[in-house]
Amino acid sequence: MRVESMGPGERWWYALKPASWPKVFVPALLGQAVGAAHAGGISVGALTFGVLWMLADVAFIVLLNDWGDRPVDTLKRRMFPQAGSPKTIPDGILPAGALLAAGLGAGVVALLVAAVAGPALERPLLLPLAALALFVFIAYTLPPLRLNYRGGGELLEMVGVGGVLPALHAYAQCGQWAPAGLVALWPGLLAMSLSSALASGLSDEESDRAGGKRTWASLRGNAAARRGAEALLVLGALLWLAAPWMAREAPRFVTVVPAAAVVLCFAARAWKRSPGAVTNAFGAQSAYKLELHRAIWWGTLALCGLLLLGGLGPLGASA
Repeated sequence: MRVESMGPGERWWYALKPASWPKVFVPALLGQAVGAAHAGGISVGALTFGVLWMLADVAFIVLLNDWGDRPVDTLKRRMFPQAGSPKTIPDGILPAGALLAAGLGAGVVALLVAAVAGPALERPLLLPLAALALFVFIAYTLPPLRLNYRGGGELLEMVGVGGVLPALHAYAQCGQWAPAGLVALWPGLLAMSLSSALASGLSDEESDRAGGKRTWASLRGNAAARRGAEALLVLGALLWLAAPWMAREAPRFVTVVPAAAVVLCFAARAWKRSPGAVTNAFGAQSAYKLELHRAIWWGTLALCGLLLLGGLGPLGASA
C-alpha cells in the first residue's frame, strides 16, 4: 500500500480499521439478541441505539488505541521496517493530534447517544453503563492507568468486551443488564474474549517487550500465548454447552450445540495453523488469528440467530 497516494477519506477509513470492528460488534449483538429473547421481541429503538453507540464506541477505541500505542508502534516499525501493514501514526497516514481529537470526539458522541437514548427507552442506567464501557478502555490504554502496559490488559479486555458490552446492549433491549440467559452465556463468552486478547499480542511480542509493554506474549512468549488462546477457545465452547444448566431462563441445549460446533470447527483450523505462527512470522500469525477470530465471531453470530429463533427456555430444556 502506497501511503502517499491515499486521499483524506481513505486515510481515515484505514485508521478506523473496519476489519477489527467485529471484535466489539459481535459481543454487542449477542447482548441485543439475549435481551430481545428475554423481552419476547426486538426493540427497534434499542437496536438503533446499539448501532449508533457502537459506531461511536469503535471509533473511540480504535483511534485512541493508535494514539496511546504510538511509542511501541514506532519502535516496531524501526525494528521491523517491512513487517505488517502500515501503522497509522508512525507511517504518516494521519497525525497523532488528529487521532486524539477524533477519538475523544467519538467518546463524547457515544455518551450523548446514551444520554438521549436512556430517557427515550426508559433505561436510566444506560448512560452509566455506557460510561463504564468507555472507562474500561481508558483504563486499558490511556494514562494514568495504562493497564495494557503495566500488566493485566488482557483481563481488562475480557471484562470490557465479554462482560460490559453485552450487558449494556442486553439492558437496552430488555431493561436488565444481567438477564438469566446472558448470565448463563457469560462464562463462555468471557473465556473466548480472553482467548482473543492473548492472541492479539502475538504480532507485537518483541516490540512490546523492548518498549516495556507487559502483555502475556511479551512476558511469557509466543508458545504460551498460543497455547493459552487455544485452551480458552475450547473452554469457551464447552462452557456454552453447559449453559442450559446454569440458569432457569437459559439457552436451550439445541441452541448452544450448533454455536459450540462452529467454535470448535474453526478452533481446529486455528490449531492446524498454530505451529507456523511463531515469533516474528507475521503472515502466519495473521492467518492463525483470523481462524481464531472466526471461531468466536461466527460461533457467536450463530448463537445470536438461534436465540432470536426462540432459543431461551426453562432450566435444562432440550427442545
